Order: sequence, then structure tokens, then C-alpha cells
Amino acid sequence: MIRFEDVSVTYDGAAEPTVRGVDFEVPEGELVLLAGPSGVGKSTVLGAVSGLVPHFTGGTLRGRVTVAGRDTRTHKPRELADVVGTVGQDPLAHFVTDTVEDELAYGMESLGLAPDVMRRRVEETLDLLGLAALRDRPIATLSGGQQQRVAIGSVLTPHPRVLVLDEPTSALDPAAAEEVLAVLQRLVHDLGTTVLMAEHRLERVIQYADQVALLPSPGAPLVLGTPSEVMAVSPVYPPVVDLGRLAGWTPLPLTVRDARRRAGLLRERLERTTAPGAEDVRAGGTVPEPPVPTAPRKPSRGPRFLRGRTPSPVLNPSAPAHPAVVDALTVRRGRVEALRRVGLTVTPGETIALMGRNGAGKSTLLGALAGLVEPSAGTVRVGGAVPHRTSPRDLVRRVGLVPQEPRDLLYADTVAAECAAADLPHARLRSRGGTPITGAAPGTCRALVSGLLPGIDDDTHPRDLSEGQRLTLALAVILAARPPLLLLDEPTRGLDYAAKARLVGVLRSLAAEGHSIVLATHDVELAAELAHRVVLLADGEVIADGPAADVVVASPSYAPQVAKILAPQKWLTVTQVRKALA
Repeated sequence: MIRFEDVSVTYDGAAEPTVRGVDFEVPEGELVLLAGPSGVGKSTVLGAVSGLVPHFTGGTLRGRVTVAGRDTRTHKPRELADVVGTVGQDPLAHFVTDTVEDELAYGMESLGLAPDVMRRRVEETLDLLGLAALRDRPIATLSGGQQQRVAIGSVLTPHPRVLVLDEPTSALDPAAAEEVLAVLQRLVHDLGTTVLMAEHRLERVIQYADQVALLPSPGAPLVLGTPSEVMAVSPVYPPVVDLGRLAGWTPLPLTVRDARRRAGLLRERLERTTAPGAEDVRAGGTVPEPPVPTAPRKPSRGPRFLRGRTPSPVLNPSAPAHPAVVDALTVRRGRVEALRRVGLTVTPGETIALMGRNGAGKSTLLGALAGLVEPSAGTVRVGGAVPHRTSPRDLVRRVGLVPQEPRDLLYADTVAAECAAADLPHARLRSRGGTPITGAAPGTCRALVSGLLPGIDDDTHPRDLSEGQRLTLALAVILAARPPLLLLDEPTRGLDYAAKARLVGVLRSLAAEGHSIVLATHDVELAAELAHRVVLLADGEVIADGPAADVVVASPSYAPQVAKILAPQKWLTVTQVRKALA
């Protein structure tokens, strides 16, 4: 159904091809997972299937890509629209209409389908993706995860023979991701739909793949094989595979069920070791509330690019006892009550993970802390100030926000210019409602970018970066200012496991110096590695607030893979297990 024949793609101005010598075939009715580290060219490979590469992106494509017998060199994207449905990393760039129902119908209207057929398919898709309650909602009012489901639904309604999906579950909560993947399985198994999908959260999707196409590094030849074959040599792999490698299991398990069947001896060995604790990783065992620092401490030996920086203002003895206090916060948006009497106290050096289904109110809470959302009732104080009534120049000394859409913080023409602007010694307000930043030592932002995700060129335009690279740049822009309170909204979207591990190292170093971190995430593995506390939200209310190990282990939806495999023992990460066995 999809055939790559010795394909290389070189973008205008690039010295080397982004991908080189890609040669593989996706048979009809199979789900093939495209895997690899951030920035190796996965989105380029996907774009070549729909014709967006090179007809829309520019550059030179050598070799041949055919879809259902149509050569993408001679067929532009509109001439492939009846065969290929594409969902990119950015749902907002995908939408054409204003409401959910209209967006689901738009693709069928373009193909001239009969009204009765369109109505039936819209209803089927609303039910399949759990969108029926949102059918009349303006798309602009939806959460990022809800927008992701609408984008997926809009390409399902025309019933394409080929689906091309770039990070389809990155913004979805665990339950919604399972629903979407179940729909894809049904399309593949029952209708013979061909699916080519790129995804960094392999723990969610690896068990559904018929084959895995691995791009191990930029310019390296593609490796194609069964999931177990490829995971044995892949530089990126989910926690279940990491645990299998550590335990020496052969063949490597791909699912929690497979791993649990082999974990008996491992559990016995771990019973004889010290139980996980806060000194090992942030989420192990019952973590006490971090103490309030009373004087500057020597920075921990974290990543090299963070060493030697000036301590955070939160370490000042005269600073407020709590970087953020939320009391009975209620936020209404029209008829929707996004938050309902939410209370939250953030202490210095504490890392809190906000979790919950899409639309639960996580981003709204972060927006209220950053001064972007005005409370309808209740109070919010950050560093002793009321955020929405505080001038940006003053608020920046208290809080920094990295939103879901990294482009909201990026407006320069090159990565180098963006980093230089982030280091300027005066405050400036980022465009489109972003967080203002203060100056830092020259080179601070660039060092952070290189440390988090090596290989990003100075001359690259931010819009030409992958989603993960763009997010890394936005993170560096905010981290360069080292705000006392750092707010992150889905900070691991588009990041591979290695980049995520480096981010965890950076955030741990900041927390050790007294910075407070509140992150909204659907990434249960990130919460397990990093969070002191987990706060679960549902329909705008806090339904659980406690030590990470206690909250996530008690929740089947939010427990990490290691916790499920080794339950009832409270091990959350492979890092904990490796240290215990050592």
C-alpha cells in the first residue's frame, strides 16, 4: 500500500539530507510504527506519504514514494486526499472550521459525499472518540487533548485507505489514548485500513504494531522488523523493555502482562532490598513535604550546563514561605465551569504533577498561576502577589510558564536569535500572551538547548524544528530565567526517552536549589520519575492530592508500567529497580 524506494529528502539550505536511503514497504491492512529519537526525520517520512514533502515543505526528494500505486512526486496532496488521511503534530494547524461537528464533516464535503452519508459518519465518529458531548463546542474552547481527538476524527470520517499519524496520543490522557488506539486497531483489523504512525510514547503503542520502522539516528539507514526484534537494538524503548533488558529476559516483553508473567524472581530479589525512598528518586515511597529553605544552598551537581548559576530568588530568606497558594479557586468560561473551589499550596523545592483526563482543568489552573486567567471566585497568590493584577515585569520575577504550544513563546527567525533574546538583561513580554522573561548570562539559553537536545543548529528557523525540538527551545527560553515557580504544560510532547531523561535531570537540579515546579502532564512515566506530589483533577475539582507513589499506584489509569509489573511492591521506575539491584 505504501512503498518507499531509496528515498532521501534534502531541505533548501541544508548541507545534508534529513533522511537518506529510506527503503521499506507498508502492506495493506497493517499498522507500522515509525520510531526513533527526536529530530531524526520521522515527520519528513510521514510527510512524504501524503505529498506534503516536498510539494508543501519545499526541498528535494530523491527516490520514489507510492501510495496505492500513486507516485507522490506527480500527485500533489489534494490528489491523494481521497486515499490518505493525515494528522500532524499540531492539531491547531489542521483545523479549517470553528466547531467540532463542522470540522468532522469538512473533509467529506470536500470529497462531495452525500449528506446522509456524512451525517451517519459524523455520528459514528463522535461516538468512537467520545466527542458527542462536544459536538457544538467551538474548537478554540477545547483542551489540547480534546483538539487532538477532533483532528483524528476529521480524518477518519472520509474513510481513507491510509492513515498517517504524527504523535497521535501525545496530548491525550491515558484513557483517551487507549480509546483512540482501540479505534485504530478496529480500522486495521476489521476494515483493512493501513496505518503509518510515529509516536514517542512507545509504552502506549508498541504492543499494537505489526512492524516497527526504526530511524536510529540522523542519516542512518532505516531498520524494519517485528516489535521485539527492533526493540532489542533500538536506542529508544519503553520502560517495560528497559526492565526486560535489566532483568535479562529473552525475548523482551512488550506488554505489562508479558512482563508480569516473568517478574516473579525479580520481585523476590527486590523484596530483600531496601524499599524505594525519596533519596533514590522523587517519586519513591512516601515523600515528605520538602522543607522551606532558610538560606542559599550550594547547587546540586546536576547537568553541566546548569552548574555555577546564580541561586534562585526563592532561596532568599525574606521570600514568601510558599511560592504559590490557591484557595477555593473557581474559573468559569461561559457556561463551562473549568475549575471549582480548587485549593493548592506549593512549597519551595517541591515538584507537583497535575494529572487528569483531557478538559479536567489542568491548563486552566496553570493559566491562573501565571496570571493569564482571572478567577471567577477564590484567590491565587504567587510569591505574595495576585498574578492577574501584577505587571508582567514584576510577575516574571516570580513565575515562568511554558505553554502547550511552544510557538507561543517563539518569534525570532533563528534558534541563535531566540536564545540571544532570551539572555537579554532586561525584561520583555513574549508575544501571544506568553510569559515575560528576564536576562541571564550570555549563552545560558543556548547551553540549555544543547544540553537538552543536542544537534539543533543555530541558523535553523524555529518553525522548521520538529515538535520536540521546538518544545526544547521554548523550555530553554523560560529555564534561562530560572524563575522561582516554573509551570510546564505537557513538557514532554515530542521528546524521546533520552531527551526526557535530560529534562528530568534539569528539573531535579532546579528543585534541589529550591525552585518549585508545577507540571500538567499525561505522561505517567514522567510523573513517576519526577514528582513529589500528584494532584488528580476531574471536571474542575481536585479528587486526589498526595505523595506520588500513593496516588499513582492506587490508579490503574495513571500507574507507570513498572508499578503495574511489580505490584504490590511500590516500585515506580526502572531507575529505582536498577539502584536496588546494584
